[in-house]
Amino acid sequence: MRRYLYDNILKDLSKKMVFLTGPRQVGKTFLSKQLMQEFKEPIYLNFDDIEDAKIIRNKQWPLSADLVVLDELHKLDGWKRFIKGVYDTRPEHQSFLITGSARLDTFRQSGDSLAGRYFHYRLNPISLKEAANLSQDVHVSLQKLLNRGGFPEPFLSQDEEDVNRWRIQYYTDLVREDILDFGRVHEIRAIKLLLELLRSKVGSPISYTSLAEDLQISPNTVKRYIDILQSLYIIFLVPPYHKNIARALQKRPKVYFYDTGYIKGDESIRFENLIAVSLLKNAQYLYDAKGRQINLYYLRDKEGREIDFVLSEDESLTLMIEVKLNKGIVSRHLRYYQSRFDTAQFVQVVLNLDKKFISSGVDVVPAVDFLMGLEV
Repeated sequence: MRRYLYDNILKDLSKKMVFLTGPRQVGKTFLSKQLMQEFKEPIYLNFDDIEDAKIIRNKQWPLSADLVVLDELHKLDGWKRFIKGVYDTRPEHQSFLITGSARLDTFRQSGDSLAGRYFHYRLNPISLKEAANLSQDVHVSLQKLLNRGGFPEPFLSQDEEDVNRWRIQYYTDLVREDILDFGRVHEIRAIKLLLELLRSKVGSPISYTSLAEDLQISPNTVKRYIDILQSLYIIFLVPPYHKNIARALQKRPKVYFYDTGYIKGDESIRFENLIAVSLLKNAQYLYDAKGRQINLYYLRDKEGREIDFVLSEDESLTLMIEVKLNKGIVSRHLRYYQSRFDTAQFVQVVLNLDKKFISSGVDVVPAVDFLMGLEV
């Protein structure tokens, strides 16, 4: 399948370097090798391969190469300075695609400046709109996304046992290999326990203090471990919305997983997680490809009136979304905020609903219609 970033990256490779980040096994290497087919003399080099690493260190790829794909380059000491020098002295016809996860995504935060030399794209799991391109029934695809998540291998697998084996191996490798890039050996057990706790807290505001008590570590250590899990693209946090950003940062975020198939919870929780990762993917695409500043929040006031997801653009609220399994009545919380935010659109997304309808200004939309209406 052709991933949703294909055309954007291909266009941008003629202008600057492209950095492609995202979760492990989300399809970055597959996409890179697909893009190579658009070039006459491409070369793929993976720093994890001993021979490729020698070529990279010595800059011995052919001068005639018109696309150089460097995978896992962040494992090279001083890689930012290295790639800056390589890019600034490259032949005019040579394009560079740099791929990786975890540490690579920190390149904008410190070290040598790469300003003006790159475009950055984040590749996310398969969404319903991408799945529809496989000519599968969208309702079948939606159920697969709820049960298996959107990582390509489990989603496309024909064998349920292979799906389970993939997931066990995936998280074993993440903990055993990638976490060591951020933490110390003796911390792995605590991080594994934290990950297990978070699997059952999806969609709930998390308390660092409460988690710290469960794990018998400090709240600051819990926060650092959660930062590690975010850097590894295992989880992402949705903060509460507040006009005063400083106050928002003091309140508790909600936690969601990139892999919907990994969470512990009933169908309603898996559905909420799927909507969350779909909204994140859409917002990141609009930012990376089109420069639109879309932010994802949830909304909760002191009286406990909560909206599952809130989108803002350029600091203005644009969309409020409540997620429900069945039709029922429109959320009273949507009604409450509808009277206070007259510029936003209000939507109730329902998994088990056949047809869209409008109830006093609130769009009640089947999940299939809502997800297919996203940009990606």
